[in-house]
Amino acid sequence: MGKVVLYASVSVDGFIADANDQPGPLFDWLLSGDVPLDESGALKVSQTSYDYTRAYWDRIGVTVTGRHVFDQTDGWGGEPPGGIDHVVVVTHRPPPEGWDTAAPFSFVNGIAAAMARAQELAGERIVEVAAGDVGGQVFAAGLVDEVRMDVVPVVLGSGKRYFGSVSAQHLLEDPDVVLRGNRVLHLSYPVRR
Repeated sequence: MGKVVLYASVSVDGFIADANDQPGPLFDWLLSGDVPLDESGALKVSQTSYDYTRAYWDRIGVTVTGRHVFDQTDGWGGEPPGGIDHVVVVTHRPPPEGWDTAAPFSFVNGIAAAMARAQELAGERIVEVAAGDVGGQVFAAGLVDEVRMDVVPVVLGSGKRYFGSVSAQHLLEDPDVVLRGNRVLHLSYPVRR
């Protein structure tokens, strides 16, 4: 089975979106350099951010996300983001009407089913879980191996929390990655077992 990584860009005060559910400046670091992050050339980061992020993206087999993010992005037009092979959407609702059933998306009810499907699809590759409510549920269930965050130098004050509604204490190991890019600090914490 592949490693399970909880991931998002996050404000210094722990939010992945503002009170209006918008990322605001959280993705500015993806436009802060001169090294293209993907073939489109739209995203340009520092060399440090490229080396770290590209290597990570290339190891992701599946992303698990909630229906809210899926709906907000219009399902990425049926194409998984960042060149990822497959997306597992945690939802109690069926796919949108007219959804292309050939698109590499699985719609499942609950985090247990989502993680089982994601591991099946990912094989030995990384299962990335989007931070937020669904990510917090997966984390609280003890299914996350690593917490990865790109900390952006902004205080949002309120909004959507990185760990969703997690309310219990969970210990992480010391960070095994601490890298400074342009307008971002890349951090990775193994989850203490």
